Amino acid sequence: MKTYRYFLAGLGNIGRSFLEIVSARERILAERYDLALKCVGVSDSSGSLTSPEGVDIPSVIRAKKARLSLASIRGTHVGADLASVYQDLGESVDMLLDATPVNLEGGDPGYTLTKLALSRGFPVVTANKGPLALHFNELASLSDWTDKRKPMLRFSATVGGAMPTINVGVYDMPCAHIMRVEAVLNATTQIILEMMAGGQTYETAVQEAQRLGIAETDPKLDVEGWDAACKLVIITNTVLRQPCSLADVSIAGIDGNTANEARAARVVGERMSLLATAEWDGSRYRLGVAPTPLSISHSFGQLTGAEMGVQYESDLYERITLIARETGPGGSSAAMLRDVINISVGH
Repeated sequence: MKTYRYFLAGLGNIGRSFLEIVSARERILAERYDLALKCVGVSDSSGSLTSPEGVDIPSVIRAKKARLSLASIRGTHVGADLASVYQDLGESVDMLLDATPVNLEGGDPGYTLTKLALSRGFPVVTANKGPLALHFNELASLSDWTDKRKPMLRFSATVGGAMPTINVGVYDMPCAHIMRVEAVLNATTQIILEMMAGGQTYETAVQEAQRLGIAETDPKLDVEGWDAACKLVIITNTVLRQPCSLADVSIAGIDGNTANEARAARVVGERMSLLATAEWDGSRYRLGVAPTPLSISHSFGQLTGAEMGVQYESDLYERITLIARETGPGGSSAAMLRDVINISVGH
């Protein structure tokens, strides 16, 4: 049986949910995939907990469910530098899982951790879109994206959670030329736009989304379009194979003025969505994110607030549309597990 000893950085909703899923599916992993996953380290903003013999996962899950930090668990390295803690594990760890928060000002701590793991020859699975949106070319150069002999880097959770956006685009459309990509990839703006179309102001809709736990205390990443733009950059670098950065994306988010547009769209039977697009102009892909009215006949015209979608239009496969419903962190956590399993079988 193949065993991966992993370090999980980040114990927010996605990280905690990942531990719960793995704990519940140990037998299936062994029977179906001949695979065992052993956690030798975890971290949150309070510190890190490591053990080459295996971390006590039930204790970690109980603490996080009780809204306690890792610092409440005996043996935690409080205040220790995350990269140093990971490095100190040495040969006791052979896979990094990154579920740290998105940081678009440099990408740390996920960027430094990912670079360190790849440089040491260990595979990385990440749900953190920040390092990929900011440093994709550098990280790709350290991984199997540029040289199959190098460690694997997988990140299907970064673009649409459980929806296999990257996998379908990279593996399931061989030899195709993609002419256009359309994607609705931010559930927070979907819900805010739905509220505004129903008559609420922008401010009220954002406050309600925050009360429901859908929007962050600072919702700028979502409402200003940065989250969708990060995901579009990842699609463009990987599926479309066009090197790009956030500077290459024309970005328009949603604000108070969008409320009138959302209501007007509903009157004529349309739905306003924050749409990410990549369109081939004959020489390169033009990239954009903007609130866009979609007709009821459009593939995404009837998406609910909890649904996301991506559509590829190509010469060989014509139109392939993916739609996923995701009401919590479980989809992204399951996508991380999917990547771990794919690495174990060499995919």
